[in-house]
Amino acid sequence: MSRRLLFPCLLLALAACVRNPVTGKRQLSLVSTQDEIEIGKQGAQDARQSIGLLPDPAAQEYVARVGRSLAAKSERPQLPWSFQVLDDPTVNAFALPGGPIFVTRGILTHLNSEAELAAVLGHEIGHVTARHSASQITRAQLSQLGLGLGTVLVPDLARYGGLASAGLQLMLLKYGRDAETQADELGLRYMLEERYDPREMVGLFQMLSRVSGAEGSRLPTWLATHPNPEDRLKETRRRLATLNLDTATLRVEREPFLRLLQGMPYGENPRQGFFQGSRFLHPELRFQLDFPPGWRMSNQTQAVLAVSPQQDALVGLAVVGNVPPEQALQQFFANQAVQPLPVAPVGLPPLSRYFEARTEQGVLQGVTAFVSHGGSTWQLIGYTAAGQLATHEPAFRATLSSFRELNDPAVLGVQPARIELVTPGEPMTLEQFNARHPSTLPLEELATVNGLNPGDTIPAGRTVKRVVGGVLPR
Repeated sequence: MSRRLLFPCLLLALAACVRNPVTGKRQLSLVSTQDEIEIGKQGAQDARQSIGLLPDPAAQEYVARVGRSLAAKSERPQLPWSFQVLDDPTVNAFALPGGPIFVTRGILTHLNSEAELAAVLGHEIGHVTARHSASQITRAQLSQLGLGLGTVLVPDLARYGGLASAGLQLMLLKYGRDAETQADELGLRYMLEERYDPREMVGLFQMLSRVSGAEGSRLPTWLATHPNPEDRLKETRRRLATLNLDTATLRVEREPFLRLLQGMPYGENPRQGFFQGSRFLHPELRFQLDFPPGWRMSNQTQAVLAVSPQQDALVGLAVVGNVPPEQALQQFFANQAVQPLPVAPVGLPPLSRYFEARTEQGVLQGVTAFVSHGGSTWQLIGYTAAGQLATHEPAFRATLSSFRELNDPAVLGVQPARIELVTPGEPMTLEQFNARHPSTLPLEELATVNGLNPGDTIPAGRTVKRVVGGVLPR
């Protein structure tokens, strides 16, 4: 080891100089391989709990099969790799340290071949094999990650920690240009190892460049966390031009992949709850709730939440379970870190109390209520830093008092939009296809999900995606 490397390693007793599996070079790291695996496990659990997996066993197995084959050819085949599909409409994919890799339903519906899927998964595998997240943790120090509100460590409030968990924060970190370039190079290498046609990467980057970054859902788009798709498209084309490809031996697997998408929900699934302005409506669970206008709202599998524009207050709703509301309230205050405040709840549900909670990141103050709905007990809660309760209390009170049963038949019967496959028997333009087989999407978006331009001609016998249904009641 050179003195240049030895000196910083000696400065940090808890750190180590490790050899990067991809480059072979030694680098300073606060994160061991076992640390990576443990962080990845926790982050994966956070993702599954906060976002939820797509309830489609065939899609899950398809993605896992492709991912496993690519990871087996990587520099770190011994990692406990996992590949899962999140039930989220955004165009996104991300890798966590140690092997967990997720793609969203949204990116699947925008892809058009197994080779494109392999390009996405190969890129994410490259981030793991090159230890990009581990390097970010080392630079940022894991304890510094988190949103402005901080992680809430009081057990009764921990269910809301998904907004500020270190694991989920790793999904939000942007990779630098060098890391993106390296992951693209590795992804291309893994694709070639499995004989996928790397030219499909071009269509992937063209799609990413056309997808809007303002999808307003729980995760940022791949465009947000993996910047500069246009530059990466140019670099990919340059890299492909240097390859001597035997295209006859390369795999695209367009039709098998598209068959996987038949009937898959497209966009937001309103059955799982949706927002109309600042109002949240949940057809499956038959309730509605009004959030403060202008707050950032998030519909998660275990809670629906809103964070103030300054990120200094949170209000939301979560299911407690079969515990009676009175018992749930008692359990909330059974925690010694949580104490009632001498404030009379006015205009709130009967089982409402103001509270103060001491956490490792400071004292919080807020209001909570426990209500019965649909055979379960629900907790409504709003909290902020001590001293800020008077500022946010009117917003908390308005939200907590707005919880009520949903009875609108139009909302209760809403269904998601879904992918439907059509194979035209004759050549036609995309405009002609849309006239014969209308979609509920604008023509430009329909072109994007099919990897086409609006004026392109569709050859006879080529399978095309359309999107049907999913119009929300006003």
